Amino acid sequence: MSVTAGTGWAQLRQQVRSLETQTESLFHIYSQYASTPKIPTKPTEEEKKTEAQIEDILERREALVSQLSRLLDSESALTSSALKQNNLSRHREILLDHRRELSSLRSTLTEVRQRANLLSTVRSDIDAYRSSNPAAAEAEYMLDERRRIDNSHNMTDSVLSQAYAINENFGMQRETLASINRRIVGAAAQVPGINSLMGRIGAKKRRDGIILGSFIALCMLALFFFR
Repeated sequence: MSVTAGTGWAQLRQQVRSLETQTESLFHIYSQYASTPKIPTKPTEEEKKTEAQIEDILERREALVSQLSRLLDSESALTSSALKQNNLSRHREILLDHRRELSSLRSTLTEVRQRANLLSTVRSDIDAYRSSNPAAAEAEYMLDERRRIDNSHNMTDSVLSQAYAINENFGMQRETLASINRRIVGAAAQVPGINSLMGRIGAKKRRDGIILGSFIALCMLALFFFR
Protein backbone atom coordinates (compact mmCIF):
# COMPACT_ATOMS: atom_id res chain seq x y z
CA MET A 1 0.00 0.00 0.00
CA SER A 2 2.87 2.37 0.86
CA VAL A 3 4.58 1.61 -2.47
CA THR A 4 1.41 2.52 -4.37
CA ALA A 5 1.02 5.72 -2.36
CA GLY A 6 4.65 6.63 -2.97
CA THR A 7 4.26 6.06 -6.69
CA GLY A 8 1.10 8.17 -6.79
CA TRP A 9 2.83 10.96 -4.88
CA ALA A 10 5.79 10.99 -7.26
CA GLN A 11 3.57 11.07 -10.34
CA LEU A 12 1.42 13.89 -9.00
CA ARG A 13 4.48 15.95 -8.06
CA GLN A 14 5.95 15.42 -11.51
CA GLN A 15 2.76 16.75 -13.10
CA VAL A 16 2.74 19.76 -10.77
CA ARG A 17 6.35 20.64 -11.56
CA SER A 18 5.72 20.32 -15.29
CA LEU A 19 2.73 22.65 -15.07
CA GLU A 20 4.74 25.15 -13.00
CA THR A 21 7.35 25.28 -15.77
CA GLN A 22 4.63 25.79 -18.39
CA THR A 23 3.18 28.61 -16.31
CA GLU A 24 6.54 30.42 -16.22
CA SER A 25 6.87 30.15 -20.00
CA LEU A 26 3.35 31.51 -20.54
CA PHE A 27 4.01 34.37 -18.12
CA HIS A 28 7.01 35.38 -20.21
CA ILE A 29 4.85 35.49 -23.34
CA TYR A 30 1.97 37.25 -21.57
CA SER A 31 4.21 39.98 -20.10
CA GLN A 32 5.50 40.93 -23.57
CA TYR A 33 2.08 42.19 -24.63
CA ALA A 34 2.48 45.14 -22.23
CA SER A 35 5.76 46.21 -23.92
CA THR A 36 4.31 46.22 -27.44
CA PRO A 37 5.19 49.58 -29.10
CA LYS A 38 1.64 50.13 -30.34
CA ILE A 39 -0.59 48.13 -28.04
CA PRO A 40 -4.05 47.47 -29.52
CA THR A 41 -7.02 49.16 -27.90
CA LYS A 42 -8.50 45.74 -27.15
CA PRO A 43 -6.83 42.41 -26.31
CA THR A 44 -5.84 40.39 -29.36
CA GLU A 45 -6.88 36.78 -29.86
CA GLU A 46 -3.37 35.62 -29.01
CA GLU A 47 -3.42 37.59 -25.75
CA LYS A 48 -6.81 36.13 -24.82
CA LYS A 49 -5.60 32.62 -25.67
CA THR A 50 -2.46 33.00 -23.54
CA GLU A 51 -4.44 34.31 -20.59
CA ALA A 52 -6.93 31.45 -20.89
CA GLN A 53 -4.07 28.92 -20.98
CA ILE A 54 -2.59 30.37 -17.81
CA GLU A 55 -5.94 30.26 -16.02
CA ASP A 56 -6.52 26.66 -17.11
CA ILE A 57 -3.09 25.55 -15.90
CA LEU A 58 -3.59 27.29 -12.56
CA GLU A 59 -6.88 25.44 -12.08
CA ARG A 60 -5.24 22.12 -12.94
CA ARG A 61 -2.45 22.81 -10.51
CA GLU A 62 -4.98 23.66 -7.82
CA ALA A 63 -6.62 20.26 -8.34
CA LEU A 64 -3.29 18.42 -8.27
CA VAL A 65 -2.21 20.18 -5.07
CA SER A 66 -5.53 19.15 -3.49
CA GLN A 67 -4.88 15.54 -4.53
CA LEU A 68 -1.41 15.70 -2.98
CA SER A 69 -2.90 17.04 0.23
CA ARG A 70 -5.51 14.28 0.41
CA LEU A 71 -2.88 11.65 -0.38
CA LEU A 72 -0.66 12.97 2.38
CA ASP A 73 -3.55 13.02 4.85
CA SER A 74 -4.38 9.39 4.02
CA GLU A 75 -0.89 8.18 4.86
CA SER A 76 -0.04 7.01 8.33
CA ALA A 77 2.18 9.03 10.61
CA LEU A 78 5.00 6.53 10.01
CA THR A 79 5.07 6.82 6.21
CA SER A 80 4.29 10.55 6.10
CA SER A 81 7.53 12.56 6.10
CA ALA A 82 8.47 16.16 6.79
CA LEU A 83 9.93 16.36 3.27
CA LYS A 84 6.53 15.68 1.73
CA GLN A 85 4.97 18.33 3.96
CA ASN A 86 7.59 20.84 2.81
CA ASN A 87 7.07 19.90 -0.86
CA LEU A 88 3.32 20.37 -0.55
CA SER A 89 3.75 23.75 1.17
CA ARG A 90 6.17 24.87 -1.53
CA HIS A 91 3.76 23.95 -4.35
CA ARG A 92 1.00 25.91 -2.60
CA GLU A 93 3.27 28.96 -2.25
CA ILE A 94 4.29 28.85 -5.91
CA LEU A 95 0.65 28.52 -6.95
CA LEU A 96 -0.29 31.54 -4.84
CA ASP A 97 2.61 33.57 -6.24
CA HIS A 98 1.58 32.73 -9.80
CA ARG A 99 -2.01 33.79 -9.14
CA ARG A 100 -0.71 37.10 -7.82
CA GLU A 101 1.57 37.51 -10.81
CA LEU A 102 -1.32 36.88 -13.21
CA SER A 103 -3.36 39.55 -11.42
CA SER A 104 -0.44 41.98 -11.55
CA LEU A 105 0.13 41.39 -15.27
CA ARG A 106 -3.55 41.93 -15.96
CA SER A 107 -3.45 45.24 -14.10
CA THR A 108 -0.32 46.31 -15.98
CA LEU A 109 -1.87 45.48 -19.34
CA THR A 110 -5.02 47.37 -18.43
CA GLU A 111 -3.06 50.46 -17.38
CA VAL A 112 -0.88 50.42 -20.50
CA ARG A 113 -3.91 49.96 -22.72
CA GLN A 114 -5.83 52.78 -20.98
CA ARG A 115 -2.84 55.11 -21.31
CA ALA A 116 -2.46 54.30 -25.00
CA ASN A 117 -6.19 54.84 -25.58
CA LEU A 118 -6.04 58.17 -23.76
CA LEU A 119 -3.11 59.36 -25.87
CA SER A 120 -4.87 58.23 -29.02
CA THR A 121 -8.01 60.10 -28.00
CA VAL A 122 -6.05 63.27 -27.24
CA ARG A 123 -4.28 63.10 -30.61
CA SER A 124 -7.59 62.59 -32.36
CA ASP A 125 -9.09 65.59 -30.56
CA ILE A 126 -6.09 67.75 -31.48
CA ASP A 127 -6.26 66.70 -35.13
CA ALA A 128 -9.99 67.38 -35.20
CA TYR A 129 -9.47 70.81 -33.64
CA ARG A 130 -6.78 71.69 -36.15
CA SER A 131 -8.94 70.56 -39.03
CA SER A 132 -11.85 72.68 -37.89
CA ASN A 133 -9.65 75.72 -37.02
CA PRO A 134 -7.05 76.26 -39.77
CA ALA A 135 -6.06 79.69 -38.43
CA ALA A 136 -5.43 78.32 -34.94
CA ALA A 137 -3.45 75.43 -36.41
CA GLU A 138 -1.30 77.90 -38.39
CA ALA A 139 -0.69 79.98 -35.27
CA GLU A 140 0.26 76.88 -33.30
CA TYR A 141 2.64 75.86 -36.06
CA MET A 142 4.33 79.27 -35.94
CA LEU A 143 4.66 78.99 -32.16
CA ASP A 144 6.27 75.58 -32.52
CA GLU A 145 8.70 76.97 -35.06
CA ARG A 146 9.47 79.86 -32.71
CA ARG A 147 10.17 77.44 -29.87
CA ARG A 148 12.49 75.39 -32.07
CA ILE A 149 14.40 78.53 -33.12
CA ASP A 150 14.71 79.65 -29.49
CA ASN A 151 16.02 76.22 -28.52
CA SER A 152 18.59 76.42 -31.33
CA HIS A 153 19.68 79.88 -30.16
CA ASN A 154 19.98 78.70 -26.57
CA MET A 155 22.10 75.75 -27.68
CA THR A 156 24.33 78.04 -29.74
CA ASP A 157 24.77 80.43 -26.80
CA SER A 158 25.68 77.53 -24.58
CA VAL A 159 28.31 76.26 -27.04
CA LEU A 160 29.79 79.77 -27.43
CA SER A 161 29.94 80.23 -23.66
CA GLN A 162 31.82 76.98 -23.31
CA ALA A 163 34.21 77.99 -26.11
CA TYR A 164 34.91 81.37 -24.45
CA ALA A 165 35.52 79.65 -21.12
CA ILE A 166 37.97 77.19 -22.73
CA ASN A 167 39.77 80.04 -24.52
CA GLU A 168 40.07 81.97 -21.27
CA ASN A 169 41.42 78.87 -19.56
CA PHE A 170 44.05 78.45 -22.28
CA GLY A 171 45.07 82.09 -21.81
CA MET A 172 45.51 81.60 -18.08
CA GLN A 173 47.61 78.50 -18.74
CA ARG A 174 49.84 80.45 -21.17
CA GLU A 175 50.34 83.18 -18.59
CA THR A 176 51.21 80.57 -15.97
CA LEU A 177 53.77 78.90 -18.25
CA ALA A 178 55.29 82.28 -19.17
CA SER A 179 55.59 83.17 -15.51
CA ILE A 180 57.28 79.86 -14.76
CA ASN A 181 59.68 80.39 -17.67
CA ARG A 182 60.56 83.88 -16.41
CA ARG A 183 61.25 82.53 -12.94
CA ILE A 184 63.51 79.79 -14.33
CA VAL A 185 65.45 82.31 -16.45
CA GLY A 186 65.73 84.66 -13.49
CA ALA A 187 66.91 81.90 -11.20
CA ALA A 188 69.47 80.76 -13.77
CA ALA A 189 70.82 84.32 -14.13
CA GLN A 190 71.32 84.56 -10.37
CA VAL A 191 73.45 81.37 -10.17
CA PRO A 192 77.13 82.20 -10.89
CA GLY A 193 78.48 80.57 -14.03
CA ILE A 194 75.16 78.96 -15.05
CA ASN A 195 75.01 80.86 -18.35
CA SER A 196 78.55 79.88 -19.33
CA LEU A 197 77.81 76.27 -18.33
CA MET A 198 74.70 76.18 -20.51
CA GLY A 199 76.75 77.70 -23.35
CA ARG A 200 79.42 75.02 -23.04
CA ILE A 201 76.75 72.31 -23.03
CA GLY A 202 75.23 73.75 -26.19
CA ALA A 203 78.63 74.07 -27.87
CA LYS A 204 79.45 70.45 -26.97
CA LYS A 205 76.14 69.29 -28.50
CA ARG A 206 76.87 71.22 -31.71
CA ARG A 207 80.41 69.81 -31.83
CA ASP A 208 79.14 66.28 -31.33
CA GLY A 209 76.62 66.84 -34.09
CA ILE A 210 79.31 68.07 -36.49
CA ILE A 211 81.55 65.09 -35.68
CA LEU A 212 78.70 62.62 -36.16
CA GLY A 213 77.70 64.25 -39.45
CA SER A 214 81.27 64.17 -40.73
CA PHE A 215 81.62 60.51 -39.79
CA ILE A 216 78.42 59.61 -41.63
CA ALA A 217 79.59 61.58 -44.70
CA LEU A 218 82.94 59.75 -44.73
CA CYS A 219 81.15 56.41 -44.48
CA MET A 220 78.93 57.32 -47.41
CA LEU A 221 81.96 58.41 -49.50
CA ALA A 222 83.77 55.19 -48.63
CA LEU A 223 80.81 53.12 -49.72
CA PHE A 224 80.59 55.13 -52.95
CA PHE A 225 84.28 54.70 -53.89
CA PHE A 226 84.72 51.06 -52.83
CA ARG A 227 81.59 49.61 -54.42
